[in-house]
Amino acid sequence: MRKRGRRTRGVLAVVAAGVLGVAGCDAVGGDSAAPSEPAKPSPKPTPLWDRSPGSVAAVGDSITRGFDACDVLSDCPEASWATGGSPEVDSLAVRLLGRSGAAQRSWNYAVSGARMADLPGQMARAVGRRPQLVTVMVGANDACRSTPSAMTPVSAFRADFEDSLRSLRKALPKAQVFVASVPNLKRLWSEGRTSPMGKQVWKLGICPSMLGDPDALDSAATLRRNTVQKRVEDYNKVLRDVCAEDKRCRYDGGAVYDYRFGTAQLSRWDYFHPSVNGQARLAEIAYRTVTAKRP
Repeated sequence: MRKRGRRTRGVLAVVAAGVLGVAGCDAVGGDSAAPSEPAKPSPKPTPLWDRSPGSVAAVGDSITRGFDACDVLSDCPEASWATGGSPEVDSLAVRLLGRSGAAQRSWNYAVSGARMADLPGQMARAVGRRPQLVTVMVGANDACRSTPSAMTPVSAFRADFEDSLRSLRKALPKAQVFVASVPNLKRLWSEGRTSPMGKQVWKLGICPSMLGDPDALDSAATLRRNTVQKRVEDYNKVLRDVCAEDKRCRYDGGAVYDYRFGTAQLSRWDYFHPSVNGQARLAEIAYRTVTAKRP
């Protein structure tokens, strides 16, 4: 019995030494570590912003309808910066989709005279097409009222813009949005007032809060124009801030507002809306923003 106990203890000692030896090798990173399977590469995350969307819907006002670009006091959607097919404009849709693709997969729901209050309805119609990109250019008519006191309040402007984006997100969570800034209306007045014909057309009611009595330079006229201009700046701040809260929205950074439209970029009928040349410049700004690389 004693002999068997000594033999048992000897076997256990040998086993224990072996276990300790293996543990020691692992602790110092020895060669006996168990082989591991090669790590599989992580799948690339889907980018939040697709720089080449496959379809485009446009919402907004007369600028996006190409008003006065081709003929006096009439829409010309063919010349629209957003969806038009004119080779002279080379619209955003054409640049992104090609000419045949733009004809099949771009839609223009903008309406001349539209204000921000009309945007939710336009957005609802655009959603029906399930576009991958929606362009927004609206706000000029909110400032272009009969008098400065009739301009859309900033709070209402914000509420309708937020409502529009909210309805888009509910229907199309991954749709992208490009938002153009409101143009510098005071600069347009400064350029257009050099044209006798333009001033005659302005009398028909084009942006009276800014363009009314265009040659007046007294303190009252200056205050009126500055009041309108400040409201435009406030609208642009709303567009910037609300867009920044949406990870799939890009604001143009004030590029349209900052663009120095000259007479070549203004309609030869009203010297206020963009000409075909001006529409092409707007298309350039939009394409640059949509396709820009961002972290």
